[in-house]
Amino acid sequence: MLQANKDIKRREGFEGQKLIVLPKKIITGFLSKDPVTRQIYITDIGYYPKAKFHYAERPAGINQHIIIYCTEGSGWIEINKKRVDLSPSQFIAIPANTPHRYAANTNKPWTIYWMHFKGDTAGFIINLILKNSENYKPHLAFNEDRIKLFEEICFNLEKGYSEDTLRYVNMIFYHFLSSLIYENKFNHIDKTEDDVVGKTIAYMQQKVNITVKLDEIAASVNISASHFSAIFKSKTGHSPIEYFNQLKIQKACQYLSFTNMAVKEIAITLGIEDQYYFSRMFTKLMGISPTKYRGKNQAAE
Repeated sequence: MLQANKDIKRREGFEGQKLIVLPKKIITGFLSKDPVTRQIYITDIGYYPKAKFHYAERPAGINQHIIIYCTEGSGWIEINKKRVDLSPSQFIAIPANTPHRYAANTNKPWTIYWMHFKGDTAGFIINLILKNSENYKPHLAFNEDRIKLFEEICFNLEKGYSEDTLRYVNMIFYHFLSSLIYENKFNHIDKTEDDVVGKTIAYMQQKVNITVKLDEIAASVNISASHFSAIFKSKTGHSPIEYFNQLKIQKACQYLSFTNMAVKEIAITLGIEDQYYFSRMFTKLMGISPTKYRGKNQAAE
């Protein structure tokens, strides 16, 4: 049995590998304290191609969260004594302080991108990943842009640890993590429900200057109003009409900022006949009246 953190059997490394371990002084002195990076930050990151004999065992886990993304070959991971296989286009998320061990398969060893990370929001992020997965093992379609994000992080960290570099790479890391959690948006994949929402939003954008009822919006995607409303709210967090009104207010902000149109004229242009209803709706969403919004923006120019 190997001791925790003394875990890699293959000591000589793997040809073409990358490995960056952030110094403890950098982690405790800057990353864990800076307002930008303390939310989530990388502590270790690496790339192991065809990592034959790669093996790690941590009976008590470690105090960082781990992500291992397999692009070729295969391997296995045991988390809390439950073993799962990892194949290309799959990744594993291992929460901090979770007992685990893993290894590359001998015949076709995996090629993996991996990172350890911490931060104030790291636990929440890892839970989002696990919420969208089964058995710790979500499927992930290969995307070259995702790999470029990883390479950009490594490229900059290899230059050193200036404060600007550390902020930059960890802001990229946020993007990398979002590509894991919201793969459909990152890869522009249309699943049935996502396609419904996408088509609906496009329809709303086209109709933003008129009044449209819920039944009409639902009919545009050929779904009953009740079922449509449930799908839309589950995906966006807002009811269809609430979302439609948000788009109207977004458009109103543009009119107020870039035109001399009167508030009443803007309301009518957006399909809202009652200027006072429009003003109340605008104020509720923006926290400021249309007139004050225009004055504030003009003063800032």
